[in-house]
Order: sequence, then structure tokens, then C-alpha cells
Amino acid sequence: MKGERAKGASANDDGLTEGVQQAGAVELLLIRHGESEGNVAATEAREAGVEVIEVPARDADVDLSETGRDQAKALGIALGRTAEEFRPDAVVSSPYARARQTAGIAVETAGWPLQVRTDERLRDRELGILDRLTRRGVENRYPEESERRDWLGKLYYRPPGGESWADVALRLRSVLAELNSVGMGQRVMLVCHDAVIMLFRYVLEGLSEQELLDIAAREAILNASVTRFVRPSGVGPWTLESFNVADHLAEQGVAVTEHAGDTSVRPR
Repeated sequence: MKGERAKGASANDDGLTEGVQQAGAVELLLIRHGESEGNVAATEAREAGVEVIEVPARDADVDLSETGRDQAKALGIALGRTAEEFRPDAVVSSPYARARQTAGIAVETAGWPLQVRTDERLRDRELGILDRLTRRGVENRYPEESERRDWLGKLYYRPPGGESWADVALRLRSVLAELNSVGMGQRVMLVCHDAVIMLFRYVLEGLSEQELLDIAAREAILNASVTRFVRPSGVGPWTLESFNVADHLAEQGVAVTEHAGDTSVRPR
């Protein structure tokens, strides 16, 4: 089973302005959405060697697959076992359908009396002109962009009309700042996307580009997995407690799925 348990690695940057140390959240649960119809279509397209991914809707409107719904329910069952004093005070989701559906099913199954909020800053990375294209599609239709992507690497490459990973990190820094300023509560669950979870690690742990890309190259964020950060004092650095854990799926006999994005991440 993939998943990196507590290593005691401490964060050194929580995205806040230096000197501002009012008490905020003490725990962050980062959840990747369950398997989506888009995940399935993208994997099938890559395996078939075609250029275009035949998704059923625009990215924001792609629903969970049947397996994804099972994963969200299994997640909710596992979360429902959490002692009341350790349950999230707030659940915030990406506005994309697959994330909202995961959050809604999980919260309902857990029996938590919480309303799922949405925040557009948690949305998936926007791909611009490369949207719906496989790597082969990019190489054949936009060879100059393929070369530029390989040259710059995943952190800094921004496709025309889209975002780089660095752009997404900027969004997340503002989300983290608000955890200390708008009173979301001590424990917050964020339901989002694989790249977003990777970039939360980048920001919260103060990773270098090389460290981030090393993690991205060796580890795919599993659907409906849980990543947990803690800081008992509510101020200062965060500590990674667990990463990419999906044991709750296997324990309940639900498929564990690994739909990763483009695995070419390092600059060449």
C-alpha cells in the first residue's frame, strides 16, 4: 500500500506574513477526490496512444465514476470513526464536481453535521490550450510547447491560457493565510486534487523545487487518500503526520486507484 506515515518532518513556511502569529488551525486533512470519469478517460487515452482525452464534460463538471463514489463512501465510513473532539470544524472543497461530490458523500456517510463550503482557490490546475490532450497529443499538436515544458519542468511551465504549479502555489498561500484570520476552526478538511496536495506539501514544508519534483516523480496521489498536517499550538510551522494514505479503501474492499498526471516533471 502506498502512503508515507509520520516522519517528524517539520514545516518551515506556512504561507503567513512573517511576524503575524495569531492562533489558527491545528490540523489540516487534505483529501484527494475519488476516481472521476475524467481520470478513467485519461488513463484509457494514454494506454490507447491517442492524442485527445474523450471526457464527458468540461473539467469543472466531470463527475465521480462509480468506483469514485464507492471510495468517497469508504472515506466517510473511516472518517465517521473519528472521536468527536478530533472531527473537523470545517470542510472546504474545490468547486469542481468530483471534489464536491467526494466531500458531500464523505460528510453524509460520516454523519457529521457540517455544510461543505467551496473555495475556487482549491480547484485543479488549469491546462489552457493543452486541456484534454495526452502527452502524445501535446507533442504532435504543439511541439514547441512540449519542448518548453520539458525545458522548464513542472513547477515553472505555464501552458498558454493555463497555470504553472507555481501559480497554484500562490493560490494556496492565500488559503493558508485565511486559516489564521477567518476563524474556520481548529481542524479543517480540504477536498481537492492531486497537484494541489503536492503543492500544499511544497508550501507547508518549505520544499525546494528539486524536493517537490522528487516526490512527484516517485509518488502518485491516490484517489480518496488522506494527507495530514498538524501544529498543536495553532501557530508557526506545520508537521507532516501522514501522506497519501488510502488504507481505509483496501480495508473495506474498495478499489485503490492511482490516476496520475504526466509523470515527466523535472526540467531537462
